[in-house]
Amino acid sequence: MSSSSNSLYGPDTPKDVSTAKGMHLITQSTPNGQKVQIMLEELALAYPGTEWTTTLINIMTNEQKKDWFLRLDPNGRIPVLVDNTQDPPFAVMETSAELLYLLKFADKRDVFGFTDELERNEALQWLFFWHGSGAPYMGQLNHFGKFAQEKLPYAITRFKNETLRVFGVLEIRLSGKYTSSPRDYLAGAGKGKYSVADIGTWPWVKAWEFSGQIAREDMAPFPHLMGWIERIAERPAVKTGTGEKYQMKGEEAPDLTRMHELNP
Repeated sequence: MSSSSNSLYGPDTPKDVSTAKGMHLITQSTPNGQKVQIMLEELALAYPGTEWTTTLINIMTNEQKKDWFLRLDPNGRIPVLVDNTQDPPFAVMETSAELLYLLKFADKRDVFGFTDELERNEALQWLFFWHGSGAPYMGQLNHFGKFAQEKLPYAITRFKNETLRVFGVLEIRLSGKYTSSPRDYLAGAGKGKYSVADIGTWPWVKAWEFSGQIAREDMAPFPHLMGWIERIAERPAVKTGTGEKYQMKGEEAPDLTRMHELNP
């Protein structure tokens, strides 16, 4: 592939993006952003010397809809991972693809993956389950339950029920309801191993209160899921990947009260 056919950067690209060396993450610390932030922080602990640079953007300003961003991700969604060690530089969109890219190129020992093909497939099943069947419902519940100016009972009820349903699927998995073997993590033999399946799911699920529509009593049927949330929250890389390092400061910080104004 020639560089001319894969020109990721233009004169409108922010300088900290176009001049980045190595791996570069463009993100905001939303649940989707946190997936890749956590993965990079985990890799840094597992492989000392792991390096990357980060550009924080405010999606409330629709920065992700500008041409410079759309060259990297035509879907206009954060995060985007750009690997400048490839020639030409290689951009990765969609969080599950980004996690798998990092697993392939930065996790040589499969610390967060699996060498066994069946376990690897199991991790893919749960990663894809949340990407396709979990996050979309929670995202809609957050929109209609928290940000939409007009509160539509049908939409709120539908997406709350679907969110609780997928929580129930995760509870079945973690509780061992049909196997009589409770698990600590979503994929892997025995009690499982912390992997990209968990990293790709946890940032959304831990924010179950965010919509304002799910009460603690709604979560009572999911004790194993709640334990999983707490277990992962204690990991040092998770604390860093969701913490102050990835928060925008001052006037640049997003105003979530204006979320309903954001263009889709």
